[in-house]
Amino acid sequence: MGRKPNGASSIYLGADGDWHGRVTVGTKPDGRPDRRHVRGKTEAIVTRKVRDLERERDSGSIRKTGQRWTVASWLTHWVETIAAPAVRETTMVGYRAAVYTHLIPGIGAHRLEKLEPEHLELLYAAMIRRGSAPGTAHQAHRTIKTALNVAMRRGHLPRNVARLAKAPRLDEKEIEPFTVAEAQRLLAVAAEKRNGVRFALALALGLRKGEALGLKWRRVDLENGLLRTPRQLQRHRWRHGCENPHACGERLHKTAPCPPKCSRHQRACPPPCPPGCQRHASNCPQRHGGGLREVDVKSRAGRRAVGIPAPLVEALRQHREAQNAERQIAAQLWEEGDWVFAQPNGRPIDPRADHDAWKALLKEAGVRDARLHDARHTAATMLLVLGVPTRAVMEVMGWSQMAMTTRYQHLAPELAGGIAEQVAGLLWRTN
Repeated sequence: MGRKPNGASSIYLGADGDWHGRVTVGTKPDGRPDRRHVRGKTEAIVTRKVRDLERERDSGSIRKTGQRWTVASWLTHWVETIAAPAVRETTMVGYRAAVYTHLIPGIGAHRLEKLEPEHLELLYAAMIRRGSAPGTAHQAHRTIKTALNVAMRRGHLPRNVARLAKAPRLDEKEIEPFTVAEAQRLLAVAAEKRNGVRFALALALGLRKGEALGLKWRRVDLENGLLRTPRQLQRHRWRHGCENPHACGERLHKTAPCPPKCSRHQRACPPPCPPGCQRHASNCPQRHGGGLREVDVKSRAGRRAVGIPAPLVEALRQHREAQNAERQIAAQLWEEGDWVFAQPNGRPIDPRADHDAWKALLKEAGVRDARLHDARHTAATMLLVLGVPTRAVMEVMGWSQMAMTTRYQHLAPELAGGIAEQVAGLLWRTN
């Protein structure tokens, strides 16, 4: 019998009385052969184990050698080392919330390769019982699925169990755009407010919050009635600049869960900080990287030019005159940033202050409570009422996919009434 070729699997009876098997599955990081070892009491057991390893090797699903990841260690590595340099800050806020608030406390102790779909489903159910919204559970589900996809592509996992896990049902909330009468009341009250034209932009043109707050005068052409939105304003998280982030935030670490009847948190109570927590960077004396920052819009479709209705052009002209007067009053205290909407000292508007101003506007106008983003829904719906072609609506709203029209364009009462009249005229008309 000839000699087996290099790299061939071997099965043999060892001096210890057990059967052993060795399978070459690839190469190690240093270039040496990665030869795996299995053992068993009988030759049949070892033969089965060897065949299993060979199948995993041939299918490309064999686990790599090296660090044996836990779910916690992999998620921390993924979110801070892999995802952080590659995605937007707003995306990172959602990733970190899911990882540190829900995923690591709930399933972090499991070995990465031992994680099962049932572990995730139990976590989602526990989140709902603790008061988390289904949308929060879905955010955790999407995050772990993304992280495990990377682990699988890198050979740390043979499969992504998050693809098999069933997330809680997510009922899409019905969004009601403002009626024409409601929008007119909001515009009338906003016209009397400082920076009130900012909300007119949302209602008439559907500008997102970041796009409106990040708008600069050099991108507004009042002579030709056009504005360009290639940039937006976002708040970024602070980062530690000290040598020991854990010790820096020690006084803010949450060491125990909230009591059963906690009145401190309006939503679900956050879990205790994980061991070695390095958050709470906003209180670091050497903090950096945070605050309001101007960034590109999310997609190429968001970089668009939008026509400005004539009344809005006039409102913007008056707004610029009022801002010039504020600049004169502030004198050397004015910080020139070319912002269309600014504080009395020229600095950009904080998104939280913008949110509060919107809520106050709704209350003063006697309009039902609604999100600021619902003004964007209203703009899209009004375009539908006017019969604007779908492709043109996509250009105005900055959508990149046709499917967005089904999410944003709602049947307005004005349009529904018109349809009802047409049906009545057809079925109940008299000859």
